[in-house]
Amino acid sequence: MKIFKNRMVLGITCIVISLIICFALTPLINMGLSKKTTVVRMKQNVLEGEQLTRSMLEEVEVGNYNMPENVFHSINEVENLYLTANVCTGDYLFPAKVSADAGLENTYLYHLNGEKQAMSITIDKFAQGLSGKLKSGDIVSVIAPDYQGSRETVIPQELRYVEVIAVTANSGYDANLEDGSEEDEKELPSTVTLLVKPEQSEILAELEAEGVIHLSLVYRGTKENTVKFIEAQDLILEELAAAREAELAAEEGAEANTEEGVSGTNYNDDTESEGDQDA
Repeated sequence: MKIFKNRMVLGITCIVISLIICFALTPLINMGLSKKTTVVRMKQNVLEGEQLTRSMLEEVEVGNYNMPENVFHSINEVENLYLTANVCTGDYLFPAKVSADAGLENTYLYHLNGEKQAMSITIDKFAQGLSGKLKSGDIVSVIAPDYQGSRETVIPQELRYVEVIAVTANSGYDANLEDGSEEDEKELPSTVTLLVKPEQSEILAELEAEGVIHLSLVYRGTKENTVKFIEAQDLILEELAAAREAELAAEEGAEANTEEGVSGTNYNDDTESEGDQDA
């Protein structure tokens, strides 16, 4: 009889525990699993150092269960930031994967494709580099005093809109990083690295040899508008190249006409000489 009572108590206890699990704990677990949150997710593969644009990102609603607290929830939080690691389609974004500065760890040097080059110019005086205020992504104009010995200060057409990709201090560290120590941040820039085409780099090398270069800030803002300035500069370079080709073709044509004229004159002189001899 005692054994029977013990079994009855054990059975009732098991039933009560089962009811508690079914009607109390399970709904709570299901509620936690069904709770949703909005997160930022990548729509495409993007390489380290690239700037994030709205077209690369999407906001999606996912389950909140086991989701890290520091995941980004809005595109506005990450738009125009720079990646510090390669990301793939479907990846969520966290603070460790992005930076407000493009110059971290020289990532800008890993995306050169041969079409453009990275070239540094020396900033001898504080004012020549906008008093240390230049940043990666800025669009600048290169000002050349006494350009090519003309005694005129001009902005060469080839260097009207040039992108800054780094501002570096004497120590070799980028002076516009936002994650450096206070001591590093106080360092003044000694060189500015620009993203240029070969014909632009040749002019910059000449100006560097002459020893005087000034930079003026044209634009600082979104990547989309920055691209417009770069495209405008590329169009100028194409027009200058076409003009040089046309000028070269005209010179070659003039030389050819001159040679034909000389040949014709010599032929006429020879003909006249033969006629005199026959007479």
